[in-house]
Amino acid sequence: MFTETNNREQRASSFTLLDIYLHLITLVRTSLVYPLFEHQPFIVTWNIPALVCNKYNISLDTSPFKGVATPAKVPGQFLSLFYTDRLGLYPHVDLTSRKQFYGGIPQRGNLRASMNKARADINYYIPSKGLAVIDWEEWRPLWDRNWGTKRIYQTLSVAHAMQTNRSLTVQQATEKAKQQFQEAAKSFMSGMLSMGRTMRPNYLWGFYLFPNCYNYGWHEPDYTGHCSKEARRQNDELFWLWESSTALYPSVYLQESLADSPKAALMVRNRVQEALRVSALPRRTTSAPVFVYTRPVFVDQNRRFLSQGDLVSTIGESAAVGASGAVLWGASADYDDQTSCKALSSYLTSSLNPYITNVTAAAQLCSSFLCGGNGRCVRKNYKSNHYLHLNPVSFRVVRIQKRYLVLGRPTFADLKTLSRRFTCRCYRGLSCSPRTTNTMPYQRHITCL
Repeated sequence: MFTETNNREQRASSFTLLDIYLHLITLVRTSLVYPLFEHQPFIVTWNIPALVCNKYNISLDTSPFKGVATPAKVPGQFLSLFYTDRLGLYPHVDLTSRKQFYGGIPQRGNLRASMNKARADINYYIPSKGLAVIDWEEWRPLWDRNWGTKRIYQTLSVAHAMQTNRSLTVQQATEKAKQQFQEAAKSFMSGMLSMGRTMRPNYLWGFYLFPNCYNYGWHEPDYTGHCSKEARRQNDELFWLWESSTALYPSVYLQESLADSPKAALMVRNRVQEALRVSALPRRTTSAPVFVYTRPVFVDQNRRFLSQGDLVSTIGESAAVGASGAVLWGASADYDDQTSCKALSSYLTSSLNPYITNVTAAAQLCSSFLCGGNGRCVRKNYKSNHYLHLNPVSFRVVRIQKRYLVLGRPTFADLKTLSRRFTCRCYRGLSCSPRTTNTMPYQRHITCL
C-alpha cells in the first residue's frame, strides 16, 4: 500500500475555466449511491493491524470508525483487502529475486485458472456488505505508466512478442507487446471486478490507487496540485476500469515534506476531484463512490503522526469536496513494538478520534439541514478552504463511557454559513435542492453520532 513517486515528476498544467465548467456539469448529471450507513454521508474505516498492540494489552479506541478491519488474512470483515496472494493467480515479477509468478506478465497468465481461484477466494473472505479493495501494484494497466522498476514488464512483454513471432522488428515487437499487455491487463482487472460484483453485489469493488493523477512536484514554489492534461487523458483511457468499478480508492498518503503545508490540501483535493471526475464518466445513473486511502503517519516517517492541520488537509479535504469516506490504513511495521502501540493509542484519543467525530458529525449535520438528508454536501467552489467542521462555539466533542458524543446545536449563523459555502449532490432517486436559510429549521439539538 505504499505510494510510488513518479521519478519523472510531472509538472501539472492548470485547469482552464472550461475544464472546471465541464467537470461540474458532469457531476451534476449523475446522482450518488446511497451511503452504506444510513444518515452517514461521510465515514472513516479502520484498516490497521492490531496484533502487536493486542499482545501488549494496549487498547486502541476505534469507536468513531464505521467498519473496523485488519489488513491480515481474516475472513468476514467489513473491508476485504486483496493483496497479490489473496485473489486469483496474479501474474507478476518479484523485483528482488526476479522470479516470475503465474507467467510474470498478464499476457502469459492463465485467466481461467485465476478466475477459478478468485471464486474460491471471494467465497472465503467476503460476507454480506462492505468494501472490497484489490491491491495489485506490481504493474499498471497502461503501458506508458510502467516506468522505473516497472519497466521490467515492458521488457518481458517485448521479449514475449519476439519469441512468438521472430520476424518482428524491435519496433513492431514493442507495438505488439503494448497491445498484448494492455489487453491482458484489462482482462485480468475487469474480470476480477465482474466476478466480484456478481458474487458479492452488496460490496463496493475497486482497485487501490485508482485513479491516480501523479500530481507530485510540491517542492516547486508555484505548485497548484492540478492533475496534468496528460494524466487526465490517460485516465480517460481507463474508461473500462471506471465502468467496471463500483467504488474508487485513490491514495492521499502524505510525505513528511508536506507536513503542515498548504500544498498538502492542494494535492489531496485535486486527487479526489480527479476520482470524482472519472467516477462520473460511465453512462450510468449513479457515479461510483470515492473512498480515499490515508494513513495516520507519514509515508517516509512512520513514527511521526499527522498534525491537526494534516488531518484537515487529508480527511477534512476529502469530506469537503465530496468523497464518501476515508480508509485509515497502516503497515505492520508502523506499530511493531510497545512504544509505537502506546503512541498510536494516545494519538487516537487525543487527536484523531475527536477530529473524525467532528468531521463526520458536520457532514451529517450539513446533509440533514442543507440537503434534507437526501444528499451529500460538497463545496460550491472546490478550490476554497471551506471545511465541514462544527463551530466550536456551538458544539463540543466529548468522550463518555468509551463513546464519542457531539453536544450542542447549530445557530442560525451556522446554517447560513453552510448554505453560503456548500451545495448538495443528491442520492439516487431523491430530490435534494439546497435549502435556503428561509426554509431551514432554526435549531436542532445533536447529542451523538
